[in-house]
Amino acid sequence: MHASAGFAESIVEFFPALHDLGIVNHAFVRRIPGIDVATERAVALTRLDAAHRALRGELGFGEDDFVTAEQVHSDKIATIDEPVRSDFCAPGADGLVTDQRGVSLGIYVADCCAVYLVDPVRRAIGLIHSGKKGTELAIVVRAIEQLHARFGSESANLVVQLSPCIRPPHYEVEFAAEIVRQARAAGVRQVYDSGECTACDLQRYYSYRAEKARTGRMLALLALT
Repeated sequence: MHASAGFAESIVEFFPALHDLGIVNHAFVRRIPGIDVATERAVALTRLDAAHRALRGELGFGEDDFVTAEQVHSDKIATIDEPVRSDFCAPGADGLVTDQRGVSLGIYVADCCAVYLVDPVRRAIGLIHSGKKGTELAIVVRAIEQLHARFGSESANLVVQLSPCIRPPHYEVEFAAEIVRQARAAGVRQVYDSGECTACDLQRYYSYRAEKARTGRMLALLALT
């Protein structure tokens, strides 16, 4: 698949709070039309891979090494604090933090929340997968702690952005609000929530719950510029 600029614009979301910082490249890739994803996760991701690769190139991530997390609903954060020389998936992790340029962080979601963290002072970033379980484990707080421990980030300097995710009445737990509460309790002053519900709009988003576990995944991307 070749991703034209117009096509990319039609299926990609950007968040003003991150764009305005001027130090990161970010994107949230929504549902891609024309690809059959009514299957289990691994097969769906394989079918989406060519489109996601093309979009990464179109959106300015193509020259970066691509780092993802295994995403097992844990509170483990993988730290990338030195250059990487190839794409890789961090085993057992649901979050990624780095201060390295030339590295794109990627998280796949379909109802869970992708949480972007940016420290414009220390120039460090994080990208987290947080659904019901991850939020119960306070994984975003773990990421804030990791950014401080490894890169000296102060929570008051962080900008935190929540992606679209499932919300009531389509899901009984309002975990997005809990992520916001946890981030603020950890000292983050700038917390932004897209407010969009993935299960409410299946034309734009994949929803694990609404599509009974047989669907694709949105792709959250974040990199230092």
